Amino acid sequence: MPILVTGGARSGKSRFAERLCMTLAPSGVYVATSQIYDEEMRERVRLHRLQRERAEYAWETIEEPYGVSGLLEQWSKRIDAGIPPAAAPGSSEARVVLVDCLTLWLSNWLLRADSDGNWNAAADAVAEQIDALVAAAAAYAGPLVFVTNEVGDGIVPEYPLGRVYRDLAGSMNQKLAALCDQVFLVTAGIPIELKSRAYRL
Repeated sequence: MPILVTGGARSGKSRFAERLCMTLAPSGVYVATSQIYDEEMRERVRLHRLQRERAEYAWETIEEPYGVSGLLEQWSKRIDAGIPPAAAPGSSEARVVLVDCLTLWLSNWLLRADSDGNWNAAADAVAEQIDALVAAAAAYAGPLVFVTNEVGDGIVPEYPLGRVYRDLAGSMNQKLAALCDQVFLVTAGIPIELKSRAYRL
């Protein structure tokens, strides 16, 4: 079953997720969803890559801003053929998959689905992508960790795109949290596992 790691910006969630992955498999596939639009983002990506290289853990980085569910489906088919989850070519060893992060993936899809400011139509199209991702994650048999953001703790956005994005992110996080055995909230670098503490009605 997948694991979800959530938290605010600069909360330490990505660092925690990377360390968690190191306990799940001897090597990993890092699915990076960010797109480089400017030099500031290019520098962020460079620093993230450098941080992973210094971690003394065998990461393979795949930059995939849209097709995360397709990757999981592809690796699931290999599992059915007897190939370990996300194994490197020629390897018999399973690798953990880390997707960082889902809220960037969500914004990529929302901006792609924009149809001249018709955000309701765009939201419907993105909701289909969310459902496809949840289905792919549910079918995936290997170790899998998602990183996402809590974006609904602030004020209501004053513009339609912000409100649609907030609502989609909340829906996505709830659907994945329901699927996952473990959900970690990271605040100020401190992770707390939520599902074991959840109040049951």
